[in-house]
Amino acid sequence: MRGVAFHGNSVAEVIDFPDLDPGPEQVLVKLRSSGLCGSDFSRYRANSPNEHNGQLMRPGHEPCGEIVALGPNVKGLQVGDRIIQHHYEGCRECDYCLTGWQQLCEVTDKKLYYGGSMHGGHGDYMLAHQSTCVTLPDDVEYEVGAYLACGASTAFQALKKLEVSGLDTLAVFGSGPVGLAATMFATEMGARVIAVDIAKERLKMAADSGAWATVDASNNDAPEQIRELTQGHGADATLEAAGLAATRVAAVESTRIFGRTCLVGEGGEVTYQPTPHIIHRHLTMLGSWTFSTFGLAEAARFTAERNVPLGSVITSRSTIEEAPKAYEEFSSGAPGKFVINWE
Repeated sequence: MRGVAFHGNSVAEVIDFPDLDPGPEQVLVKLRSSGLCGSDFSRYRANSPNEHNGQLMRPGHEPCGEIVALGPNVKGLQVGDRIIQHHYEGCRECDYCLTGWQQLCEVTDKKLYYGGSMHGGHGDYMLAHQSTCVTLPDDVEYEVGAYLACGASTAFQALKKLEVSGLDTLAVFGSGPVGLAATMFATEMGARVIAVDIAKERLKMAADSGAWATVDASNNDAPEQIRELTQGHGADATLEAAGLAATRVAAVESTRIFGRTCLVGEGGEVTYQPTPHIIHRHLTMLGSWTFSTFGLAEAARFTAERNVPLGSVITSRSTIEEAPKAYEEFSSGAPGKFVINWE
């Protein structure tokens, strides 16, 4: 079977991997779509190959496909089921695993990551434990399922934490795949969305995705522009999806008194002034990291029932053979969502 390998220093190659047979409680998934994610860059750009215990690992933690074989003792799944694969696996016994938060597993040596410590979705097939398989609604395309497998559902989970509703003006900092999904979902939830970015093409995508207003933050004046749009008050809620110190501070400064802000973008550092930024403004600060299997299922149902057009964010579709070129383009900062598709 064909699959992508990261050899280090931004070198990706399609190579042959052994064929797969599912073990106990595992299913064999024929990939139909697999998304590229910014969090893959650490492995793609690393100085060394993407290996675990000396074995070259296929990347890809946004898999979506069809079950084609069942291992022993699989329950609740059938050959032919369309699934989104939740890219974490844990002990399946602790409180976090039992509630679908396997990435928070309390048993360290049982906490595994598809695409890192286990083979991921950038191959013709992959093995997945039954606990990681979430039903893809019939009227949701596979490539949208791949988008939901990480970026889009991460946005959905953050909006749920922020309790976004039609009463809110929400400012979304960063109009990459996570921010664009947040814009679409929040708009469908009734909020007025202000999209913030420094790239004109990303701001246009945000406007096309339903943003009520856009803010070009190139001059580092996003808080001032957002207050102008909100009668001087600031946004009721802000979501930071860029992972930069400047945007994290700007998100806080753009939030109104008694407002809420949520950090989603990972990495880096930031310094806040607790008294003026948080305490004297009665600010509620939240963090949100991906989602549970139940949250993934809810995001998929919401997408299907509300006909959220997530597919419009997908700007690049590649075959598995074209994956190395897609990673090169994606790594350059090209906007939109990138996916690898199979027939």
